[in-house]
Amino acid sequence: MIRKNTRTPDAGIERAINRIVEGTTFKGEVTCESNIRIDGKFEGDLNTKGRLVIGPQGEITGTVTCQNCEVEGKIKGKLAVEELLSLKSTAVADGEFYYGQLSIEPGASLSGACHMGNKIKDIKQADNKVARTAEERTA
Repeated sequence: MIRKNTRTPDAGIERAINRIVEGTTFKGEVTCESNIRIDGKFEGDLNTKGRLVIGPQGEITGTVTCQNCEVEGKIKGKLAVEELLSLKSTAVADGEFYYGQLSIEPGASLSGACHMGNKIKDIKQADNKVARTAEERTA
């Protein structure tokens, strides 16, 4: 009997988790298709089509775009979440936040500007325009 592979090539991406562990500091730009968990420190631009989890010891400073986000640690900067932004009781969030839905547990700290709705697509388009303009200037 010949058995066909019913898994799609992207099936593993949905389950994959990228991770920056506690004690690690990373500066730069990260783009990924799958989920990512930050337990260390990250500074820069992070763009994932999956879920972002910032663990209790995790810290992010920069610009983040993701599908869903759960914050237990600290985030400072601009965060665009297409679906659910969940701030746990230990979360400290400071900056500009765009999200589809927001969940805040008692004890979480949130300061800055909050925007609910479809502005995320507008932000991505504006960021792409800025990137193209910068590339044109350097060419």
